[in-house]
Amino acid sequence: MKLYYSPGACSLSPHIALIESGLHFELEKVDLKSGKTESGADYASINPKGYVPALLLDSGSLLTEGPTIVQYIADHAPSARIAPKPGAMARYQLTEWLGYINSEIHKAFGPLFDRSSPEEAKAAARKKLDRRFAYVARHLSEHAYLVEDTFSVADGYLFVTLRWAKAIGIDLSAYPSLDAFRERMNQRPAVVSALSEEGIEVI
Repeated sequence: MKLYYSPGACSLSPHIALIESGLHFELEKVDLKSGKTESGADYASINPKGYVPALLLDSGSLLTEGPTIVQYIADHAPSARIAPKPGAMARYQLTEWLGYINSEIHKAFGPLFDRSSPEEAKAAARKKLDRRFAYVARHLSEHAYLVEDTFSVADGYLFVTLRWAKAIGIDLSAYPSLDAFRERMNQRPAVVSALSEEGIEVI
């Protein structure tokens, strides 16, 4: 397998999942501005969507959406126990968290990453993110992780969004459970390895 990634982007989530899984994989960095991969390939010819992540399977098939990619990884490394078994209620809870993080948190960062966004849009995005993170914080005030009090691929995805929040100065000090979760994730060997491989610092 080969993971196409951009340092610190949402592709960090499947990168963490791959390391946690113990599966063999390769990495190829993508420069999203130039549209070129580290080897000089035209990324659009690999993933016409133009964004990361993309996971090229040994069969030649390509997966291009983070929540799907991390579940594929988990299902192909059942002994790693980074996702509940398919069909279990906890698996549906995992899918629910992945959907929430993807649609309600990840996408809300859009105006904050777009330099052309008006200040009104950025302010609205910050308010929305505060509400969404408050919901997660309530859950994490009673649980160490999102699903069954054990690490899952949903936690890796949440961790990425918390890194973004800290990096751009979103004040989450009202939610100490989020800070505790981020610090807990920063201590995981797979997270340490993924950050090192992408050349990004712990925050």
